[in-house]
Amino acid sequence: MRVVFFGTPEFAVPSLEALLGEGFDVAAVVTQPDRPQGRSRSRTVPSPVKEAAQEDEIPVLQPERPREPGFIAQLKALAPDVGVVVAYGHILTAELLAVPARGMVNVHPSLLPELRGAAPIEWTIINGLERTGVTIMQMDAGMDSGPILHQLPHHMPPDVTGGELSAHLAEMGAQALVEALALLEQDGLKPVPQDHTRATYAPKLTRETARIPWNEPARRVERLIRALDPRPGAWSEIGGRSVKLYGARLTAGTGTPGDVLATAPHLVIATGDGAVEVDEIQVEGKSRITAAEWHRGRGTSAGARFV
Repeated sequence: MRVVFFGTPEFAVPSLEALLGEGFDVAAVVTQPDRPQGRSRSRTVPSPVKEAAQEDEIPVLQPERPREPGFIAQLKALAPDVGVVVAYGHILTAELLAVPARGMVNVHPSLLPELRGAAPIEWTIINGLERTGVTIMQMDAGMDSGPILHQLPHHMPPDVTGGELSAHLAEMGAQALVEALALLEQDGLKPVPQDHTRATYAPKLTRETARIPWNEPARRVERLIRALDPRPGAWSEIGGRSVKLYGARLTAGTGTPGDVLATAPHLVIATGDGAVEVDEIQVEGKSRITAAEWHRGRGTSAGARFV
């Protein structure tokens, strides 16, 4: 089966490697253009998917917008049987979806129709769900609304971070993808329409989403910090500085929401109901350090307040 693979971040790499490992003919990889990084923005960095493709000498296409006529013509010339989309980062037009003979399939890290949208992994943790998984879906013109081809469920560990869950679901997604494509080759898949009345959504994370709501219960605060660890990081302000917090756990303590109740060996902060204990912090523009190191450097003291 001849495949064109669309993907950009680290999450997509296991799926690409699984296709190559199982002997699928990956004709090309489509990924986002190299982006500037660093404070000066003078150095461009390729996506993780581009790096993986180059290691296996797979041709790489990097259109600024995948709706460009020249890119669509390139894709048609490749004559793919199927397109595979894993966290590519662009919405695909109906014209593009129709290019592969068997259409496009997507690896989505939730059990659709739950958590359609850009950030299902983080919202799984923020919402306190006990179960998640991966879905292989036949793509249509809607947002994660196409028929389901294959699903694998996963029970949520109680203390998992967003980064840990992403890495695990990336591997599960790769497994589900090769299983689904093997069945598709044999016409052994029966698409199941989604029940749109059960759909929930996982909107894109914004800076305001990531701001820690100290007035809310400790369990909600703890889940937000875990969900956004390591990226983009849940943040708050203290003494006029923006600070990201990591490694939160529920703990005993009462006080005005945002109050620093203790600083060593962990940072203990009051919430609207209870308190959270934090292992690590990252002041804006600096490296991630332990709460104890921050305290020794006079970063904060008991009685200060996060806002």
